[in-house]
Amino acid sequence: MYKDKLFALCLKYCKNRAEAEDNLQDSFIKIFQNMKAYNGKGSFEGWMKRITINRAIDRYKKEPFIEPITDQHLKEDISIDVDEAPVNLQEMLALIQELPSRYRLVFNLYELDNHTHIEISKILGISVGTSKSNLHRAKLILKEKITSLYIVTQKNSIANG
Repeated sequence: MYKDKLFALCLKYCKNRAEAEDNLQDSFIKIFQNMKAYNGKGSFEGWMKRITINRAIDRYKKEPFIEPITDQHLKEDISIDVDEAPVNLQEMLALIQELPSRYRLVFNLYELDNHTHIEISKILGISVGTSKSNLHRAKLILKEKITSLYIVTQKNSIANG
């Protein structure tokens, strides 16, 4: 009953379909093992979503990483106007999945799940500055990829008449 919703959530937080499938499997195991822990406060679906997100974050925390250099003064706030982007939702999800893990998680937590940088720093065990820097860099990467797609789309349109 919930597999499609939870799988869509896994796709958001994982770098590819195979990792999302693994995360979904791990999440359902954890959900079934902890069923008695659900106390009826809040929705059952929300409780399962939290477990699913936490499984993806736990998987990410186990990955070795190099701490990115933080930008002390981010020059501009990058905004991506999804309505004007030459990509559909599936393409945008694919672009987000291509982001490095740290950037993808910060982007998803901030932009899609409305967490603050303070909350993200606690969830991921990073500084607030690193969270802001990772979000900024994720947006730069996405903007570059969307711009590249737009240029290719325009060239193809011109070539095809």
